[in-house]
Amino acid sequence: MGAIVEKEMEQGKITVFTGSGHGKTSAALGNALQRAALGKNVVVIQFLKGKGLQATQYLQRLEPEIKLFRFEKSIENFTERTEEEKKEEIANIRNGLGYARKVLSTGECSLLVLDEVLGLVNNDILSNEELRAILDSRGETDIILTGLAINEEVCRMADEINEIEMVKSCSLCS
Repeated sequence: MGAIVEKEMEQGKITVFTGSGHGKTSAALGNALQRAALGKNVVVIQFLKGKGLQATQYLQRLEPEIKLFRFEKSIENFTERTEEEKKEEIANIRNGLGYARKVLSTGECSLLVLDEVLGLVNNDILSNEELRAILDSRGETDIILTGLAINEEVCRMADEINEIEMVKSCSLCS
């Protein structure tokens, strides 16, 4: 009898874009475009951004390689909503997290972008343990997390952390 050689499955990489500067989502979407250019499928799930249409309509033209999802129903940013509206939206956000789990369990993409998911942790909508459970189910899928601030626990989960900060801002500079 021949020996059965098991191929060890590689774990997907966890990358974080965080910091006070603008460009975290842009950096994540740049990675998504690079992956799509290689013929790979990408799923982007955005949280806490409302149902605004700015980039959404453009990104929808990139389907089927890049699929964009927003589960929130309100047009306003999450932080601008009343407490009652926030409670209603949390159920929608949880649906988005459930979809992220499904995407990872089916291996439907090579890159999953969870845009502003760190904001869910910081607003106590998602616990560190819940985030870890999602990330631990990634298999070979790479995951990008974005958000303003990162805590120590999420730091330990990440393979790579990119901090984006504003170095200079001057309305008089040309």
